[in-house]
Amino acid sequence: MRGNHSSASEFYLVGFPGSRDLHQVLFATFLLLYSVTLMGNTVIIALVCVDKRLQSPMYFFLGHLSALEILVTSILVPVMLWGLLLPGMQTVSLPGCVAQLFLYLAVGTTEFALLGGMAVDRDVAVCNPLRYHIIMNSRTCNFVVIGSWAFGFLFQIWPVYATFQLSYCKSNVVNNFFCDRGQLLKLSCSNTLFMEFILFLMAVFVLFGSLIPTIVSYSYIVSTVLRIPSASGWRKACSTCASHFTCVVIGYGSCLFLYVKPKQTQASDYNRVVSLMVSVVTPFLNPFIFTLRNDKVLEALRDGGKRCCHPFRN
Repeated sequence: MRGNHSSASEFYLVGFPGSRDLHQVLFATFLLLYSVTLMGNTVIIALVCVDKRLQSPMYFFLGHLSALEILVTSILVPVMLWGLLLPGMQTVSLPGCVAQLFLYLAVGTTEFALLGGMAVDRDVAVCNPLRYHIIMNSRTCNFVVIGSWAFGFLFQIWPVYATFQLSYCKSNVVNNFFCDRGQLLKLSCSNTLFMEFILFLMAVFVLFGSLIPTIVSYSYIVSTVLRIPSASGWRKACSTCASHFTCVVIGYGSCLFLYVKPKQTQASDYNRVVSLMVSVVTPFLNPFIFTLRNDKVLEALRDGGKRCCHPFRN
């Protein structure tokens, strides 16, 4: 434990417990996952930008989702990898801690808002296919994307500001691999009950505010799919929504466990595992979720690979 003081100028991240050998294994594993995450999501962004077959609202949103996945994992993983190489605890300055927490929460909030917009997009695609391009025109798509980014970053200003206005007189050692808000609240000697309740309500608003449109949209989608007479039409409608639905289940499931709870200061091991799901596992899985079951993306990927390999054949 570091010395007690009322205002911390830096924090010490505990990271992962265990031996040096375990840290080396974790470093290699997380570095591999991070590299694949960056490569997979960058490929999706590049395909959406250059391939004419992917110039539709669904892939426009997917490109922004991939950008968000790159951001959310890049905010935490490089710091975590550096901490695994260090022999002791990792030191993070107060401005660095503020920036990391704010960007992590803002990007996560933006992603949930965008997932809600993508659910409505899938609803229109399945339930109103003839009017799809009229409803989901470029103005609507830009409004959804800009609104999601603006909402995510503006919404998290006060929570992060309020977190660092607390007095940290117990310790400045954060028992996690990043500046986790739950652990920061645990270190404060201020009475945080009211603040935790407000943060709980805000988390409920973000998660369920974007989950409700998703539930409503998929209710309409299921109702429409059940009325499709042909098996091929039924399969096409399901494949249209399968990737987004899988992403929603993984993303919302992880964050419901992490943020929507009255008590923000729960066990550090629990927080660490769920944070890894949000920042490492989900961004790693999303490129596979959105490509392996999507024929257009697979075709674009194959054609792109052929074009890249063509100069080497000559």
